[in-house]
Amino acid sequence: MPTGDPAQYVIQKLGLGDVHKSVRGANVTVAVIDSEIDLRHPDLQGVPVERFDATGAPSRPHTHGTGMAGAIAARTRLLGVAPGIRLLAVRAFSESDKSAEATTAQVMKGLDWAIAKNPRIINMSFAGPRDLMTERLLEAASKKGIVLIAAAGNAGPKSPPLYPAADPNVIAVSATDNDDKPFIQANRGKHIAVAAPGVDVLVPSPEGAYQLTTGTSVAAAHVSGVAALLIEARPSLTPADVRGILTRTAKPLGPGKDVQVGAGLIDPIRSLAGIVPAATSQIAPPPLRPGVMPAMPLR
Repeated sequence: MPTGDPAQYVIQKLGLGDVHKSVRGANVTVAVIDSEIDLRHPDLQGVPVERFDATGAPSRPHTHGTGMAGAIAARTRLLGVAPGIRLLAVRAFSESDKSAEATTAQVMKGLDWAIAKNPRIINMSFAGPRDLMTERLLEAASKKGIVLIAAAGNAGPKSPPLYPAADPNVIAVSATDNDDKPFIQANRGKHIAVAAPGVDVLVPSPEGAYQLTTGTSVAAAHVSGVAALLIEARPSLTPADVRGILTRTAKPLGPGKDVQVGAGLIDPIRSLAGIVPAATSQIAPPPLRPGVMPAMPLR
């Protein structure tokens, strides 16, 4: 595996060099519901992929979808959290000059297709209003054993809870920086489960380029990657198991559960220490209401 780019502080923060000696998310299927992913990007070459377009509109590779897929699965210049995954690239967001947008119907169509493919994880790096029909889909997915992970949102501390992150079947993810400080624009609330690196993260961008991205979107992608590592190590894990492991082993960033970062910063080494078989482990524990829904902005 590549060692990654020196600008990827996420590698050291999450201990990926050690983690990948044992698990890389091999053959774990992750659906990424987002804007168009540049599947020709050098860092996504060789990733097993199946694609679905829920929009019916002309498409072109977009920074958001490409960045989220790369945060999980990059494997050339950059190093994703789980570079061994199988990717379901679900385009539910139509691209415009500056942003990507989706209707609830498009998101539901993408979700429905993904659920039928029975992935182990669905990554949803977007946020919007509550939608009862989407909630039913998410509940059905969770009952099938699919781990649901979503960005808390970047609307700031005064924002009401955004969905799908606030859905009880979804693991809501906030963001932190390289100094483990909460991202100031992240949504807050009791529904936040954990936090992950999400400030100035180096990820792929269309046409072979690279970008720095900030927000809860990329933090959610990192958590989806860690979930893939856990599932490779122990395929029998349920969504409740994954949530429990992530929250139980997170690094607290304050007293008790916090409305900004939940149980704290994800810790893949601690998460995996209890479930990777001893014979192979090289890891030791350390002493949407109908309407237009904008994708998380890249800052």
